[in-house]
Amino acid sequence: MHYWKGLDAVPTDVAPTVVTIGNFDGVHLGHCEVLDAVVSLAKQRAAKSVAITFEPHPALVHRPDSAPELIMGLADRVDTLASVGLDAVLMIHYTLEFADQSAEEFVKSIIVDTLHATAVVVGHDVRFGRNNSGDFEFMQELGRKYGFDVIGVDDVGDKRRLSSTWVREELAAGNVEAAASILGRPHRMRGEVVHGAARGRELGFPTANLSSDASGIIPADGVYAGWLVDEADVRWPAAISVGSNPTFEGISRVVEAHVMDRPDEGVEDFDLYGQQVIVEFVSHLRPMVAYRGIEALIDQMAEDVEQARAVLALEQH
Repeated sequence: MHYWKGLDAVPTDVAPTVVTIGNFDGVHLGHCEVLDAVVSLAKQRAAKSVAITFEPHPALVHRPDSAPELIMGLADRVDTLASVGLDAVLMIHYTLEFADQSAEEFVKSIIVDTLHATAVVVGHDVRFGRNNSGDFEFMQELGRKYGFDVIGVDDVGDKRRLSSTWVREELAAGNVEAAASILGRPHRMRGEVVHGAARGRELGFPTANLSSDASGIIPADGVYAGWLVDEADVRWPAAISVGSNPTFEGISRVVEAHVMDRPDEGVEDFDLYGQQVIVEFVSHLRPMVAYRGIEALIDQMAEDVEQARAVLALEQH
């Protein structure tokens, strides 16, 4: 997949294209319905399928104090967009100046003059241009004016429309299974493994601690079954702890993954420090609680590991 950072990176001979527009935070199943339609139509028309998206998220530019937390970081968003079969992603740097374009200027400069689109595929709730003044009906009007088709995709979801907002709500409640059912895959975080307090190692359960600037929403405090994916793309089963370590009166929230079935348990050669890893949350096992005494905590951690092992074994079958 081509990854174009800005309009200047788009080849002049890119035509024809089938295009969609969106923030695509989380790239959930509702997004995938639109993206699949783009890929399918592009194949039918011998065109290139292109998703236009923005960085930073427009909400961070317009209302930084109240913008929603992003479900996934940029690297994961691009990787996930690539996985649906798109030919290209056009990433536009979002600024107040860019946002001041009229809806027609946006369509003319990007969709028509840069991408030479033969069709635009969007949800019926699409908004674009200055103050979100452009809508689906106006996109159709512009399509007639500039010579591209506009295809609307209906919302996905039975009782509730699938949305990034819904994913955030489920993660905030620790419902990672529900979030995965909306995303179509487990929720993930990505970050560097850093040194922590080393309490896990002292207790017999060494952990890989994610850096505080790791990307992706941190789910609710608790213990989860999941996976750690290292830089060699090896997936390790893991019991994941999210919280402030209340037994030790911690303050800062930490995400740490105990890798199970290490190839050399207790040997320093298995070193994840400094690696950029992915942590995937498969199932919520229990809330985070404070224990009276180290022995009670160790017993609970051993139980967590066995429960996580059982959950992940079921997932693989």
